[in-house]
Amino acid sequence: MARITCDFFSEALQCSTSMTVILPQPNSQIGVSTKVKQKKHPTIYLLHGLSDDHTIWTRFTSVERYASAMGWAIVMPAAGRSFYTDMEHGYDFYKFVSEEVPTLAQSLFPLSDKREENFIAGLSMGGYGALKVAMRNPNKFAAAASMSGSVDINERMPAFPRDFKYIFGDRPILGSEDDLYHLATKIGEKAPKLYQCCGTEDHNYQANTRFRDHAIQAGLDLTFSDGPGGHDWAYWDKHIKDVLEFFEQQLKSL
Repeated sequence: MARITCDFFSEALQCSTSMTVILPQPNSQIGVSTKVKQKKHPTIYLLHGLSDDHTIWTRFTSVERYASAMGWAIVMPAAGRSFYTDMEHGYDFYKFVSEEVPTLAQSLFPLSDKREENFIAGLSMGGYGALKVAMRNPNKFAAAASMSGSVDINERMPAFPRDFKYIFGDRPILGSEDDLYHLATKIGEKAPKLYQCCGTEDHNYQANTRFRDHAIQAGLDLTFSDGPGGHDWAYWDKHIKDVLEFFEQQLKSL
């Protein structure tokens, strides 16, 4: 695998920013298995959590090794504490992640632009972002995954009042395009396939089971996985491999 740090100017953010990109290589090395699927690589856009950045996934998990064995390209953009939202008092991070990053990455690297070969996932804040981007752009992504996701944004508001004031201002979230419950009801069976996992000791666990029940009732094709684990990198390192395997199954079925 090749790991690339890409520094670039963002039109959506009107500033310089960064993303980390992992690309398959045809040659292998000792201790690492490698697989290249095709010239234009199937791609996973992998989103970070609230206190993290574009480097965090490669620092605290073995995602590069897992992706190498399966032949995935991984794109990891930096999005600050934005909740992947076009901010009321800030920058257009939803537009950045949903539009600019895929377009730019596909222009710079040999990445597929086909819907059936594009996927999105994230943890915590990034889990929320992945589900939001996928449900608002079902024509771009074949499937999405949330790990320990902040799936009930209204419930999380009291924990981060300053962040939410900058992000959402005074606009209502409930029933808006930033509300995952609203999006699930709105899109129903037309949604990309979803994967959701959360540890039973995670503070987000109850919120995740409630969203699971709502999404299934709304007609979404959702796979849910739970089990022992907290809101930590031990859980995410273990289960990011499950996410990649879920996406691999979807890729083979399309």
